[in-house]
Amino acid sequence: MLSAALVVPLAFVLGTAFLVYVSRGALRRPGSHGFSRFFAFEAILCLVLLNHPYWEDDPFAPHQLASWTLLLLSIALVLPAVRLLRRVGRHDTARADPALMGFEKTAALVTTGIFGWIRHPMYASLLALAWGVFLKHPSWPGAALAAVATIALVVTAKRDEAECLAYFGEDYAEYMKRTCRFIPGVY
Repeated sequence: MLSAALVVPLAFVLGTAFLVYVSRGALRRPGSHGFSRFFAFEAILCLVLLNHPYWEDDPFAPHQLASWTLLLLSIALVLPAVRLLRRVGRHDTARADPALMGFEKTAALVTTGIFGWIRHPMYASLLALAWGVFLKHPSWPGAALAAVATIALVVTAKRDEAECLAYFGEDYAEYMKRTCRFIPGVY
């Protein structure tokens, strides 16, 4: 049986190994959106490990209620986005860019459903996840990790937009004019 003192470091090492594996193509291309996304993933992993002991403490406290709201929002954003990318985006096996994850290799620009409101619902989902986990037990180290995740996701979105402009051209430029990055009507 592992001692409690070893569980968090082991979870960090295993979590990081998994994130390195799934991000291996992007980590070879520091200018890609996946490179900065890796650091958002890492910050979120650290937040989860930092705040896991407090997950169920004082369940009706305002910070816990706000946390659960953001965590549910995270799920509500990611599920329809993944479904639309798979159904409407039409996987393109010719897109051999190793920095892209499989579901990102789309042949068609997806502008319907949740993508009709925001350009990056999956990154917005990760933002909600990061801040939702932070609110489980607000602290200065947690705030720093949530800030790192936020900055990394903004950089990720900007790099992703540059990549989409290069691939989809004027259609993506027009799409950018009608949608916000993360929050409909705001940003």
